[in-house]
Amino acid sequence: MTDGHVAGPLAGIKVLEVGTMLAGPYATMMLADLGAEVTKIEPLTGDISRQVSDSYFASLNRGKRSVVLELATEQGRQRLGELVAESHALLVNLKPSAIHKLGLTYAALQQFNSRIVCVAITGFGLYGGDDPAFDYIVQASTGIAALTGDPDSPPTLPGYSSADNSTGLTAALGLLAMIVSGRGGQVDVCLRDVMLSQLNYRAAAYLNDGVHPRRYPNGAHSFYVPAQLFPTAQGHLALFITHDGFWRLFAAEAGIAGFATMSERVARRDEVLAVVSSALLADTAVNWETRLRPLGIPAAAVRSLPEALEATPEVVVTAGDYRLVGSSVNIDGYRPQYGPPPTLGQHSPVVTDAAGQQS
Repeated sequence: MTDGHVAGPLAGIKVLEVGTMLAGPYATMMLADLGAEVTKIEPLTGDISRQVSDSYFASLNRGKRSVVLELATEQGRQRLGELVAESHALLVNLKPSAIHKLGLTYAALQQFNSRIVCVAITGFGLYGGDDPAFDYIVQASTGIAALTGDPDSPPTLPGYSSADNSTGLTAALGLLAMIVSGRGGQVDVCLRDVMLSQLNYRAAAYLNDGVHPRRYPNGAHSFYVPAQLFPTAQGHLALFITHDGFWRLFAAEAGIAGFATMSERVARRDEVLAVVSSALLADTAVNWETRLRPLGIPAAAVRSLPEALEATPEVVVTAGDYRLVGSSVNIDGYRPQYGPPPTLGQHSPVVTDAAGQQS
């Protein structure tokens, strides 16, 4: 259901989820926001993320249904087959051994529905073994941590689950691609491959040109100068000068002469950064943003998450009792009606025994 009774683009699509914590649930929530009917299959103890906090669970599971199934039992497997028969896709993120043992693959489920799309999210591939593959572990093992932070400081990690979120989005893309194809089959998406893929130009520079990646101070870009964080009279400013036109406008506003071409700025990086740093200390980060934005120059004051949310109230939506960040996919004429996260087993069928007692 949507505002104005406009159906979402995925209306009529039924997706099953056997997901825990983040990557899988995030993938299917994105689909639910676009109108898909997502049924979350949980054990009696529930998705472990229910134990983190109610708001954590809500942030990944709004608008879904929940049924309780013990997939290791014969009854659970039978009910799973019934659900698969009437669904378009099943997305699961568990260890590969558990996925195979529980029969959550296309090879095992095609008997119920030859067109079912089965998506497996794992750390290292559906046949890549059960080594622990939590977000931070994958970021460390794929070079993300080594690329993050100042060169004279220890490697560090982003302040959010970039590997899990990115893998969830990739899995949703693979799921939709198979549905569009009209064929059933297995989709295999792993955190390691997704993060290596996202290192695209860094990897290409090493593989083709032998360029070893390195860290620069203040998060500086390896190709563009100046493109990094700068201290100002108050706060820090992110400045991203990618071509000579931006530089001319910025230099005029900041009162800087010289360094007209990109090649010169790269060759004289230290000199450019010294001059720019000195100029930016003359005003605050917020004021620089106010001055540079109308000129079309990419610049932003560094804000905290609360400050960013206060500055963009339009992204905050209500889902039941929770205030959350809404879908990042905006479609003309369609506004999701964000449903609350389901209670555990809320949509499980009511079973009545021979005496007429519900259980």
